[in-house]
Amino acid sequence: MGIVSIIIGILVGMLLASVAGNFLMNGMEISAKGSYSSVYTPAILVTAIFFVILFFITGLMNSIRLLRKTELELIREDETLDEVKKSKTRIIIMTVLGVLLVSIGYYFMINVKVYAELGFIIATIVTTLGTYFIFSSLLPFFVMKIKGNKKRNETGLNSFTYAQLRFRVNSLSRVLGTVAMLIALGAGAMTAGMAFHKNVGIMTDFSRVYDVVIHDPNEQDTAALKEMEIVEESQYKYKVDGEAVYYLRNDLTAKPPLVSDHFDTKTLKEPVRKRVTEPLTEPVYSALEAPELAKFPRMPKDWEDAIVREIQITHNQFNGKPVRIADEAHYKGIQGTEHTVTLAKVDDMKKYKPLLIEIDKRQKEQIEKTTGTKVDLFTKMTIYQFMNSFMSGTMFMGFFLGIAFLAMMASSLMFKILTGASRDVRRYEILRKIGVRRSMLTKSIYKEISYLFIFPAIIGISHVLVGLNLFSFILVDPFVKVWVPIGIFLVIYFIYYWITVQLYKGMVMPKEEVAK
Repeated sequence: MGIVSIIIGILVGMLLASVAGNFLMNGMEISAKGSYSSVYTPAILVTAIFFVILFFITGLMNSIRLLRKTELELIREDETLDEVKKSKTRIIIMTVLGVLLVSIGYYFMINVKVYAELGFIIATIVTTLGTYFIFSSLLPFFVMKIKGNKKRNETGLNSFTYAQLRFRVNSLSRVLGTVAMLIALGAGAMTAGMAFHKNVGIMTDFSRVYDVVIHDPNEQDTAALKEMEIVEESQYKYKVDGEAVYYLRNDLTAKPPLVSDHFDTKTLKEPVRKRVTEPLTEPVYSALEAPELAKFPRMPKDWEDAIVREIQITHNQFNGKPVRIADEAHYKGIQGTEHTVTLAKVDDMKKYKPLLIEIDKRQKEQIEKTTGTKVDLFTKMTIYQFMNSFMSGTMFMGFFLGIAFLAMMASSLMFKILTGASRDVRRYEILRKIGVRRSMLTKSIYKEISYLFIFPAIIGISHVLVGLNLFSFILVDPFVKVWVPIGIFLVIYFIYYWITVQLYKGMVMPKEEVAK
């Protein structure tokens, strides 16, 4: 059976890997041609060897366990109640220790920027240990307390429901601790993956204000702009001679460009824009020029940012020439070629991705022809493409591992509950024979299993929400749209809960004889 399950598992895994992989790559606009395949021989071999070893170890442990027990103990094992430790001192110590360890872990997660790698390691270890301590002590104690509440216990079938929970509470507490950590890993991986995906756009917005920058636009560029919904558009003239690049002051001041009001992504979650308002009182200003060679006053900072960061689209666009802002009189006297540059903001940059890529391609060819050297563009679209390709691996693995961990989590809890169903059949038969309605038994099943799903979900989601702080030193906003992956998790979790209830009902509920 073990070999058969390995074969089926590998085949199903390859199918799901292919479907999920293609879905994620299409959704995140990434390509892994030649580097991703759902059929990977080393992975198949490692999986098969791992589970063969696991089956051997499990078989050996079960054999030793069987040899140590008498036949009577084996026969009556399903009827034996797990002993619940009633030592209040032990319960208090383990509960306090669990809460303390989780609190320490949360502290290091929240302050990961201060403690860096050490904080990451400590948070991971102590949070895991604290979770198991909480489930090993607090959960059994909680079940005993709610069963000890006479009013609650004697309402409906609560007495039976709580007795069912208490029956295997020790073994369930260990499983629930594992499930809580798998929830944290699964939902956390999905949330982090989505955060990386969403932060690509956020970090791109921090890099540039304008979505489109076109120097000397041709007919194709003009046609492309007409296909976009323009939010703001500006045009500026400039001349290039053998010494420098000169922008016309009157053009710039008539409609000043926008610049970023900051460059610190650690304190702000979204970019802040401002219009350049610094006065230009001198006839000529200069930037990108060595102080000892400068002939003119230094260009005000915001104007320099506007020209260098927004108007120029590559560091070597003008072969390293200084840039200057000149008044009308000086501009007219410059003997050089005149050019125009168009800046535009659109409603949604990603919507026009193909058009913007083509514009950048033409701009690159134009600049390389003029300078005679290879250049790398730094437009908003090229930065977006770079960031997306840089983070695509992390995004893909986050989503993929998230789905895998959530599947493992819910499957583990489902099968743990279902493996104990056989011992519960007799109890439900007795209740039905003494007149308990099927609707009440069904309600009891829903309530009992809901407790087993709710406890680890609360702890797991708490770990996710606090644990996202671990990515705060990498991402601008690790919590961006955090409700989406958590919502996906809750939907998957509820589906597993519903399936578990239906399977459990089918196994334990007495079959009704249909009268002829």
